[in-house]
Amino acid sequence: MQNLKQMSSQNKVGLAGGHRACAGCGFPQIIKMIYGQSPAPVVTTCATGCMEIATTIYPFTAWRGNFIHSAFENSAATISGIETAYQALKKQGRLPAEQEMNFVAIGGDGGTYDIGLQALSGAMERRHNILYICYNNEAYMNTGVQRSSATPQGGHTTTSPAGKVIPGKIQFPKDLTAIIAAHDVVYAGQASVGFHIDLMRKADQIFGKVGPKFLNVYTPCRLGWGSDPAQTMEIARLAVETCLWPIYEVVEGRWKLTRKIKEKKPITDFYKTQNRFRHLLKPENETLVKQIQEEVDRRWHDLLQRCGEGA
Repeated sequence: MQNLKQMSSQNKVGLAGGHRACAGCGFPQIIKMIYGQSPAPVVTTCATGCMEIATTIYPFTAWRGNFIHSAFENSAATISGIETAYQALKKQGRLPAEQEMNFVAIGGDGGTYDIGLQALSGAMERRHNILYICYNNEAYMNTGVQRSSATPQGGHTTTSPAGKVIPGKIQFPKDLTAIIAAHDVVYAGQASVGFHIDLMRKADQIFGKVGPKFLNVYTPCRLGWGSDPAQTMEIARLAVETCLWPIYEVVEGRWKLTRKIKEKKPITDFYKTQNRFRHLLKPENETLVKQIQEEVDRRWHDLLQRCGEGA
């Protein structure tokens, strides 16, 4: 059996080479950035989705540590049971008292914002000592690019197609991070794969805390977004710089902006990088783009107030 030091070393990588993620996909970088901050071995549960499909094609696996595939809706429930069993075994003396492990559940926005929300909410409310990571690519990419409640307003998907009837998705996305923060968790935050230092700093802080933690990480999908694979990190940064995806954290109820935007870029700068928004750049959709910009500005203003940053 491997000792804890060896297991920890393996988990610092998270994924081995040879996984089958698309070129330009951001989630392998997310795993490396986050897992590299864990001082202890990691047990991972993962909802059905792109990451599970790309890393665990039977009989192969790219995971270096302990990994369990869960159904679409119950990654948070699965990790809750594992963490509870671990605590029980330590109390019974069947695991060494000095042994430490971190418990991580992962899901895409479909398996987190929508299908898995009930399990996630339950795990947070019961205050399990876990970290839930949402790799947010703003649609159900693995099953054909259907809209989710994380899909931005105006975004073209196969179930919110831009055309004569509707100009893409009609609704503004759900603010899931604020919903989880309302559970009074020890940590809730948003990050972007385009700002790796911020992401790694947040992961380092998270693994030092006991209790329920949630991290919502912005992850461009070059396939579903119709973007250049080489521009993934630039697009992830643009989402932050346009304030479409602010990066911040809520630590034990205190809101803090972790990336201040001095010169906010217009949302059209972000739209120009992806085919899913090309219809919004047409003259007939100028009014809609203006309305979206106003909503982005309003939400950014509200976030600044919550973080004590003023107007």
